[in-house]
Amino acid sequence: MNIAVIGTGYVGLVTGACFAETGNKVICIDVDEEKVDRLRKGDIPFYEPGLPEIVNRNVTEGRMSFSTNTGEAVSKAQICFICVGTPSENDGSADLSYVLKAAEEIAKGAHEATIIALKSTVPVGTADQVLELLRSKGKNNIAVVSNPEFLREGTALQDCLQPDRIVVGTDDETIAEIFRELYHPFVRTGKPIFILDHRSAEMAKYAANALLAMRISFVNEISMLCEKVGADIAKVRVAIGADQRIGMQYLFPSIGFGGSCFPKDVRALESLARKNGENGSLLSAILEVNEAQKKNFMRKIFHHFKGKSELQGKRMAIWGLSFKAKTDDIRESPALFVIDELLGAGMNISVYDPSAMQNVEAIYKNRVSYAKFSYAALDGADALCVLTEWNQFRHPDFLQIKELLQTPTIFDGRNLYDPEAMKKLGFNYYSVGRSPVLLNKNT
Repeated sequence: MNIAVIGTGYVGLVTGACFAETGNKVICIDVDEEKVDRLRKGDIPFYEPGLPEIVNRNVTEGRMSFSTNTGEAVSKAQICFICVGTPSENDGSADLSYVLKAAEEIAKGAHEATIIALKSTVPVGTADQVLELLRSKGKNNIAVVSNPEFLREGTALQDCLQPDRIVVGTDDETIAEIFRELYHPFVRTGKPIFILDHRSAEMAKYAANALLAMRISFVNEISMLCEKVGADIAKVRVAIGADQRIGMQYLFPSIGFGGSCFPKDVRALESLARKNGENGSLLSAILEVNEAQKKNFMRKIFHHFKGKSELQGKRMAIWGLSFKAKTDDIRESPALFVIDELLGAGMNISVYDPSAMQNVEAIYKNRVSYAKFSYAALDGADALCVLTEWNQFRHPDFLQIKELLQTPTIFDGRNLYDPEAMKKLGFNYYSVGRSPVLLNKNT
């Protein structure tokens, strides 16, 4: 098929590359000429394992190209995928201006048999809104399909090429069959393609993300209670996760969730609930617990140093800046909350992340120092915060850490280390949902 993808951000570029990989001819459109030039040269603007290889291969073999000319691209396309951002408005609702603008641009150059597929995460009713816009432009035969993505940063290619399911929102069986054909190479192992109505397809994406975020907030709330009563969240999560009705996925206690999806999508679903006369209390609680978990982590730091005022002039080393491993995405990363709090307390900060350093430097400039490798961040620091679960942080040289730090103290926001091992190694060790290990019991 001939496919146009509007937007070369995370979703658009991964989606376009995967469709090209299965033999389709794909042209990716972006209004940013500089970005398009970079992509033509093989320069991928964000980190995703394996993506440069698949993009460059399909560009070389002529199945994938990039352009700023929307009209020319959509005039040849059977399906136009809208993959633009839907950021949060001040009230938490999704900003649809980019989606509607893309639909309007498609309408200018599309032929009557064009199908517009909404891949962006959009609130219930957006497909109807796009249809109304098209009808107002006299485009009465252009079809609109809701086709939400379920990509996880760090494993996006696998999620796209080997999905758990495909969701297609349409009431037209002919169009449904086109999408079954398009996605057939992705579901050869028998994974389902669900053909739903527009509104159910749109809700399915928000509901899935909200449920996953809820599991994280649930285990984090239990972790805070574990700290109060002397239980160990690592043992608790194993015991409850063994229940087949619950399972282990997304039951990892941490400093909190971030990224481009969970916070934004829960806020949007909460806003949708309020606009429809529901209070969305569970959705509100998901976000409240997430904020509380970050603040709880900071309380451990303040308590260890005998109060926030005592941090002035001290140095904190930070390992991990992205909101999760295998990505350079720092959007709503808990690490940024920690940096802001520590800077506000007058601390000096040295940071290291395998992929996200450039993105953090664009925000903080010279307010923090940037280490070229992980151990360089530790030199002379009073303590270490581990905030992202990169594999290279899981088994470090603790003797070297101890030599470089002023005091052997680690604040672990991802529970990467074993408290008993840290005790034997002679560290003050704070983690999530477990009793701290303290060299000085009066600390």
